[in-house]
Amino acid sequence: MADDTDFEFEGEPSGEPVEVVVDAAMEGGRLDAMLAKAHEALSRNRIKDLILAGAVSVDGRMIAEPKYRVKAGETIVLVAPPPEDPDPQPEDIPLDILYEDEHLIVINKPVGMVVHPAPGSPSGTLVNALIFHCGDSLKGIGGVKRPGIVHRLDKDTSGVMVAAKTEKAHKHLSEQFADHGRTGPLHRAYIAYAWGSTQSGMGTVDAPLGRDPGNRLKQAVLRHGREAITHYAVEARFGEPGWDITRIQCQLETGRTHQIRVHMAHIGHPLVADALYAPGFATKVNKLPEDVAKAVLALGRQALHAAELGFEHPATGEEMMFEAELPDDLQALEDALAPYDQVTRVG
Repeated sequence: MADDTDFEFEGEPSGEPVEVVVDAAMEGGRLDAMLAKAHEALSRNRIKDLILAGAVSVDGRMIAEPKYRVKAGETIVLVAPPPEDPDPQPEDIPLDILYEDEHLIVINKPVGMVVHPAPGSPSGTLVNALIFHCGDSLKGIGGVKRPGIVHRLDKDTSGVMVAAKTEKAHKHLSEQFADHGRTGPLHRAYIAYAWGSTQSGMGTVDAPLGRDPGNRLKQAVLRHGREAITHYAVEARFGEPGWDITRIQCQLETGRTHQIRVHMAHIGHPLVADALYAPGFATKVNKLPEDVAKAVLALGRQALHAAELGFEHPATGEEMMFEAELPDDLQALEDALAPYDQVTRVG
């Protein structure tokens, strides 16, 4: 599960924007194909990524649809982003370290920290902090832009992460995450607070995911998307007549971007305070008791926390398990919800 944008503008040519006026011979052609012919330095796939990233305008309007059919007389402008420094720099950013040895480091990632540099977040990331903490030995492990990184959490998802400090550890851990625990010991458990009360105490959401064709910042359940499977189990139900919030534990069988957030929204129970996937649920805050509403409004991010991470140590073979306690904002929500625990009140 990862939340940061996947676009990385590396190796783009610099210079003036590319401008094309569509003539009669071009009319009806696809936007990406037309631009690929006009800009020989970029592949059609790269052009497609740039269109999805909002780098193309048609008559002054941003068009984020590669299949857009151009019309005669339209003016197409492509502005390739300037190249970014491919070598992340060390930054003295405090880390909450749960475990560390010469092979790996396990940290409790705070809310608001991006995992690796990307457009819009060139610094202040976990990678920058890890390079400072680990020194030059980390640089290049698993790649220049994402040294040591074997998995990701969304910027606003808190919780436990592991990073590799050697190439051998990176390969071993990457293979475990690719397997998703199907045949090995990898274990990932997330705590989430969702709107409503699920019909059953546990279940599985098996729904393929891909980039939302209407919003490049979102993922969506798509018929021809990539396989995505989330298992969930109810841990507690809170509420009174007029409102319900459920605390669930989610375990991933795949690791798609925004997976838990999209899957829970798909079954009608989006995560509390998730502005991207639950905008229609914002008014539900008005039905909450004052103390609960205050805790929800204070979140400013989806109520999701990576609580547990287990894996096989890449050097010793030992099965290791780490837990990250709820951060202050989710603990405040938990405390506010506690008096409304439905099981406790019924009992």
